[in-house]
Amino acid sequence: MSGGPMSGDRSRADSLRWTAEGSTVFFDALAGLPDGRLDEPTALPGWSGRHLLAHVAANAAALANLVHWAHTGEERPMYSSPEQRDADIAAGAARPAAELREWAARAADDLGARLAELDERQWKAHVRTAQGRTVTAEEIPWMRAREVMVHAVDLGAGVTFDDLPADFLAALIADIAAKRAAAPGPALTLTASGGGTWRIPGSGEPVPLTGTLAGLAAYLSGRGSGGVTGEAGGPPPELPRWL
Repeated sequence: MSGGPMSGDRSRADSLRWTAEGSTVFFDALAGLPDGRLDEPTALPGWSGRHLLAHVAANAAALANLVHWAHTGEERPMYSSPEQRDADIAAGAARPAAELREWAARAADDLGARLAELDERQWKAHVRTAQGRTVTAEEIPWMRAREVMVHAVDLGAGVTFDDLPADFLAALIADIAAKRAAAPGPALTLTASGGGTWRIPGSGEPVPLTGTLAGLAAYLSGRGSGGVTGEAGGPPPELPRWL
């Protein structure tokens, strides 16, 4: 789609700002959530609020490993293995609620401090994500922004995609659209009611879909149709969850 503030383009400064904003949104929502609610299931299959919070905490620590890699040149993967990642989340979810909350906040603060230490050369250093993608360190704050923004919605504490910044939503849609383009699925053409069009190649003739930025972001991330409609007001094709 064309450039501009709603195009989904993003800079390092954008990603750092969204990381900070997302942390505020997430931890403000968490502060209003009683400990007992953390024991209840979330919309994420098999995960309680405790698992979600442990994941957000572990993600900050994992991304700090990539910052260390960029800062020192010493290879340090996000996780030692997928199995270790799952085990860490399960163990974290079993912590007392106060300890779990403190861990998540401390890990987020530590990641922010480490990111602030990177210089221009280190921002361009190559690191490897848990999915095996080689990216520059400039991708790290975007990866974190996605986690805290989207999981603030998943927390079930009243935050919706409508509460997230419009420029972040546009960047999120562009990011998910690019990833869905590389996976099997229906061809889609998405048009935001406030402006912006994204095309996802796939099987069959492109299905035209319209919705708000928030609705399209919710739909593409596999979190409900969010008022997104197809031709003649019909429902959009179902998509698997993302992130």
